[in-house]
Amino acid sequence: MRGLGSMGWSGFSASVFVMAMAAPALAADAPKAVTFSKDVAPILQAKCQNCHQPNSIAPMSLITYQETRPWARSIRERVSNRQMPPWHIDKSVGVQKFQNDISLSDEQIDMIVRWVDAGAPQGDPKDMPPAKPLLTNNEWQGVMDGYGPPDLVVKSSEFKMPAQHQDVWYRPTSDMPLTEPRWVRMVEIRPSNLNARKIVHHSIAYQILNPDNVQSVNTGIAVGGFGGGNASADDLVNRRPQLMEWAIGKGYDRYREGTGKLVMPGEKLSWDMHLHAVGEEVMGGSEIGLWFYPKGQEPKKRSYLVGFTGIKSRGNDGPYLDIPPNSVAHTEGFSVLKENTLITNFQPHFHLRGKAMQVEAILPDGSNQIISYVSNFNFNWMTNYIYTDDAAPVFPKGTIIHVTAFYDNTKNNKFNPDPEQWVGYGDRTVDEMAHAWMNVVYLNDDEYKALVEERKSKTQSTQNQQQ
Repeated sequence: MRGLGSMGWSGFSASVFVMAMAAPALAADAPKAVTFSKDVAPILQAKCQNCHQPNSIAPMSLITYQETRPWARSIRERVSNRQMPPWHIDKSVGVQKFQNDISLSDEQIDMIVRWVDAGAPQGDPKDMPPAKPLLTNNEWQGVMDGYGPPDLVVKSSEFKMPAQHQDVWYRPTSDMPLTEPRWVRMVEIRPSNLNARKIVHHSIAYQILNPDNVQSVNTGIAVGGFGGGNASADDLVNRRPQLMEWAIGKGYDRYREGTGKLVMPGEKLSWDMHLHAVGEEVMGGSEIGLWFYPKGQEPKKRSYLVGFTGIKSRGNDGPYLDIPPNSVAHTEGFSVLKENTLITNFQPHFHLRGKAMQVEAILPDGSNQIISYVSNFNFNWMTNYIYTDDAAPVFPKGTIIHVTAFYDNTKNNKFNPDPEQWVGYGDRTVDEMAHAWMNVVYLNDDEYKALVEERKSKTQSTQNQQQ
C-alpha cells in the first residue's frame, strides 16, 4: 500500500472510520436552510403585514413571496439596522418591558438575514402559514386587536386640503352625544378615511368640559417660566383635558386597569389637527373611538395625558429653540411632579430634524434614573411605547422629569428639507419642537408606598427563586 507512509493500513482505516462518523454530526450542526414559506413569512405576518399590505400605509405589500422577493435586500438592511419594524427604543437603558413590543428578536433578525444571504429562496408554498384577513377599510386598530368596536365614535368635520398649500391647523369642535357620565377605558384616533392618512400629521382631541368634570383638568405637573412664578405656556397646555394625541404610526391608548377618563353630558370635543399638502387634493379630518368601562366597574383613578417638554421655557413666551444651519444641537426641558406619579407610556414627538430623546427622572434625594431613550427617531413613526403594568415607572412627588432632545440639521438627516436653514420652535413641519407624550396617574402617599413595597417584594422573591 504505497502512499500511506508510516500510518499504515490500520491507521488509514481508522481515520476513514472517524471521518465517516463525524460527517452526520457536522451535518446536524449545520444551520438549516431558511425559506420564505416556512421561516420568513410567519415573521412578516406577525410583525409587518398590518402595515405592509394593499390599501395600508406602507409603500409595498409583503404578503406573498412574489411581492416580497424584489425587496429582499432592502428588508435585510432595514431589519438588521433595527429601522423596521418601527421600534426605535434603545434596548440597553431604561425600562425594557412593553405591552406592545413589535420589535424583532435577535433570532428573527438572524433568520431574515440568512434567508437573504442564501438568495431569498421561496421553499415549498405548502409551508406558508394561513393568510390573515386583509384590511378592506379604515379599520380601528383596537378592533383588529380584539377589543371589539368602540362604544362611541365622534367625528370632526372635514377640511379640503389643496394639492399645493402651506401647512394648516384645523381646529373644529364636535358634539359628544352623551346622556349620562361614562368612564373611558380606551381611546383611538384615526384619520376619517384612508386617503386622509396622507395629510393628517397629528390630531389631538381635547374635552370642553361640563363644569362638574373639573377634576379632568391636570394640576399635577409644573414647568414654570423665568421670573414671577407664573404658569408657563407648557403648564397651560398640560392642564387641558386631553383625551388623546394621535400621530403617524400610533395606535390607541388603553389606560392602565383601574384608571380612565370621565366624559359627561353637554361636553364637546375640540380638535387640533396639523394637516400638510401632498401633491393632490384630499378631503379629510379625524374621528375618535371611545371604549367605555362597563357600568358598575368604574375606575377609581384618572389618567392624564402630559406632554413633558424637551425645551427650556421662556414663561408665557413659550419654548426657546434656535438650531443653526448644518449643525447637530440639543435642548433640555424640566418638569416637576407635584404628586406621586405613575408613568404608563412614552411617545417622543419631534418634526423633521428630531434625532434622539432621553427621558430621565431626578429624584428628591438627588439620584437619577433613565426612564427611556430613543436613539434613532423616525419622523414617519410616532411610536408609542406602552410599559407593562409591573414595569411602569413610579416616582415620588418632587421628582423632576428631565427631557433631553437632540436635533440633526445636517445633510446626513435624510428627512431634512434644507440644512442651510436656521430652525426655530413652531408648529409647522419645517419648524421644530420636542416633547414626550406620557399618560400619568397620580397616587396618594399610602398608594405610592404600597406600590413600591409590592414591587420590592416581587423583586426579592424573583431573586430568591434564581439562587
